[in-house]
Amino acid sequence: MILAAMADKEVSAGRSRPAQQRIKTLAQAALNADVTVGQVDTVLQGLSETLEALKHSTDNLDATMERFNATISSIDELAPRLLAVMDRLEAIVDRVERMVEVGEAVTSPLTATEHAVRGAITAVRHRTGL
Repeated sequence: MILAAMADKEVSAGRSRPAQQRIKTLAQAALNADVTVGQVDTVLQGLSETLEALKHSTDNLDATMERFNATISSIDELAPRLLAVMDRLEAIVDRVERMVEVGEAVTSPLTATEHAVRGAITAVRHRTGL
C-alpha cells in the first residue's frame, strides 16, 4: 500500500521509471518486509519463552508464599501456648524461690548453732592444747 502510493507519487511528479525498475523496487520492499516479519517473529518467540519462564517463576513464588503463610499461621497459633508455658514456668520459679527462702530460714538457726559449737570446740582445743 505504501509502495503503491510511492509509485503513484513518482508518476504524478512526472518521473516515470521503467516497469522493470519498479518491479525490482517492489520485490526489494517485499523482501525487506519478509525479513522484518521474520525478525518480529523471532522477537515474539523469545518474548513468549520469557513469559512462560516468568509464569513458571511466579507459580513457584505463589507456592512458596502459601507455605510461608502457613508457617506464619502456625507460629501465630503457637504463640499463645508458648506464653502460657512461660507463665507456668515463671510460677514454678517463684515457688522454688519461696522454697529456697524457707529452707534458708530453717537452716539459719542450724548454721548459727554449728558456728557456735565449732567456736566452742576450737576454744576448748586452744585451752587444752589439743
